[in-house]
Amino acid sequence: MASAQRRPAQTARYEIVDLFAGPGGLDVAAHWLGIPVQGVEWDDDAYETRLAAGLSTVHGDVRDFGPSDFPHANVLAGGPPCQTYTVAGAGSGRRALNDVLSYVKQMAAGIDVTPSAAAFEDERTGLVLQPLRWIVESYKAGIPYEAVILEQVPAVLPVWEAMAEALEGFGYKTACGVLRSEEYGVPQTRRRAVLVANREFTPTLPTPTHRSYRKGLTRIEGQSALHECATMRDALAHLPSGNIRGEFEVVSNYGSGGDPRARGRRRSSEPSATVTGKISRNRIVDLNGVEQQRFTTYEAGLLQTFPYDFPWSGRAISQQIGNAIPPRLGVHVLASALGLDLDPREFDVAVQECWSHSKHGVLQVSTGQ
Repeated sequence: MASAQRRPAQTARYEIVDLFAGPGGLDVAAHWLGIPVQGVEWDDDAYETRLAAGLSTVHGDVRDFGPSDFPHANVLAGGPPCQTYTVAGAGSGRRALNDVLSYVKQMAAGIDVTPSAAAFEDERTGLVLQPLRWIVESYKAGIPYEAVILEQVPAVLPVWEAMAEALEGFGYKTACGVLRSEEYGVPQTRRRAVLVANREFTPTLPTPTHRSYRKGLTRIEGQSALHECATMRDALAHLPSGNIRGEFEVVSNYGSGGDPRARGRRRSSEPSATVTGKISRNRIVDLNGVEQQRFTTYEAGLLQTFPYDFPWSGRAISQQIGNAIPPRLGVHVLASALGLDLDPREFDVAVQECWSHSKHGVLQVSTGQ
């Protein structure tokens, strides 16, 4: 049941506008919950995927739009580009963090910082401020969003914390922190900084359903009641043919649970390392060290918990897959922000459903009392 402080919520009352929508990770999550969503996406390749998947999309730059262009949306979501903040990138966003935090405070005070924010070393750094611009504009227009969901790489957590403080000044209750995707049934270790806000109740970050992953540890104190981590083997079993690879090992450029001695190697009986835009470069070997075919597009999508036949289109498909929020994690975050209970047992059914008929995979949700 939902917390007593949460009011009943019906998914039908919500409509989401998703900034930086990418190929549709959050859209798939919203679809499973029965919530309409319209995405804004400028990248041509991601847009092609969205068209093929039948996802409602405005093809353009979020900087050219605002709340008035989406008058029916009462929930704002967004996952701004992470390249300048991620530890795998050059780090210009991390170096500019103090400036970004200063702009958040100025925007919360009603100051237009658009000209200054455009002068970052990499223009993508300033895009993290766009959701706040939309929130401020909707508040000033007297039709504030009922809920807000933002996600990014962990390095952006200080920005989300500053935005949470700003949102509280606009009448929101907030929660933010870093989530570990494997703790929500995603067969992948991926950490994301998340901010959820609601005007009606105080949201909490979603409660883990699965154990966290630690290389070499089978039991973690305090997690005995949780499900075991989902594994790569589990994910590939969703293919119509099942997991025909058998047991294998993935060799990637990502570490394994923080243990440098095991860096870059995960067995199929473990969760995948973070799925990035370079997943197509990861080597796969059987347990005798014999090279296998690398992950197909659909296998990589399953590691992100997309339906097995999601219609990836356009170019740079590996990058599209790596950039997306895992839909399974997205469902948990949406449910937290909107006050919904859900039955996690329905996730596997939803992932197994053919996307073209995926209306049958809508998750069962409860409003709680």
